[in-house]
Amino acid sequence: MIRNPFKFGSIVDDPFFTNRTAEIRLVTSVLNSSNHLILMSPRRYGKSSLIYKVIQTLNRPVISIDLQLITSVEDLASQLLKRIYRVYPAERIKQFILNFRIIPTVSLNPVTNEVDIGIQTSSPDFPMLEDVLNMIDKLSNEKHRVIVVMDEFQEVSRLNADLTRQLRAVMQHHQHINYVFLGSQESMIREIFEKKKSPFYHFGFLMTLGKISRPEFRHYLDAGFRSKRELVETIADDILDFTKCHPYYTQQLAFVTWEIFSLKSDTEKCAGEAINEIIRVHDMDYERLWGSFNTTDKKLLIGMSESGLTPLSEAFYRKYNLGASSTVFSSLKRIMKNGYITKIENKYEIEDPFFNRWIAGRRNL
Repeated sequence: MIRNPFKFGSIVDDPFFTNRTAEIRLVTSVLNSSNHLILMSPRRYGKSSLIYKVIQTLNRPVISIDLQLITSVEDLASQLLKRIYRVYPAERIKQFILNFRIIPTVSLNPVTNEVDIGIQTSSPDFPMLEDVLNMIDKLSNEKHRVIVVMDEFQEVSRLNADLTRQLRAVMQHHQHINYVFLGSQESMIREIFEKKKSPFYHFGFLMTLGKISRPEFRHYLDAGFRSKRELVETIADDILDFTKCHPYYTQQLAFVTWEIFSLKSDTEKCAGEAINEIIRVHDMDYERLWGSFNTTDKKLLIGMSESGLTPLSEAFYRKYNLGASSTVFSSLKRIMKNGYITKIENKYEIEDPFFNRWIAGRRNL
């Protein structure tokens, strides 16, 4: 049985990884130097897949953490230390911990077979984090430089308003670490790394990850469908017309389309059927999401789903009765911060094309 050649929803590697040849070359070059990398793009564009695709070829120690899941500076120190134990022998780590200003308790969890880290909650939080980061640099060396990946780095300001300054003061002295900062909120990432008054101003090489080019994606889709049987000429174009080459949603739609494609003799409408099926499956999710928006947000999203007008144009907010332009801008900024709208090359669009179709469809019932 031929398995479905498309994958979505997690970090992907070959044979599911799609091109990104130029990006792989650039990321490899940065990580092979003494520089740090800042990689930003909207969510689900494949930042993590790209980084781990490169890391696999470098054969170097990696410590990775997602700041979305971190609750405090103390928690960040604890989670980093837990990951250090996955990479280095416990006896080697123990020698460094004995010299920490705040010595944590370390125990083996018999259920997960991982270490549990305990830190006195009354202790100052940053000295512990500083000691952990400095230990990573000391554990590393020029031949086996550690790569430290911090995903959703814009969350750092949520943990502590002064944390960027404190981190920069420590990280700038590290000689054997390549830091990789991933971020999905472009404005916040630029605030951290591009604003002159920011402690992290020009701390590393700033790279924006865009959509996969249509010719590359089309070639990939064609190959995937041809693995089942002779391709219907328009099927890849039908998918890409809908997803606009968004990496995640293209893989998702291709996956469902392939399942329908495998069962039907008439394949001309496979992509359309797959779109309807995905929307049907997520109908309740979209209803809950829609209920979380206020009236202004809903008007904005309706207008974006129905018209080709830019949401900041006078024609747009007049047509959808949105009042002052400042009201529209505030709503747009709020929804963008939550990731439901993206701005690509000065053009705003609803991030999820299926949610976009759901809104338009519900309006026309």
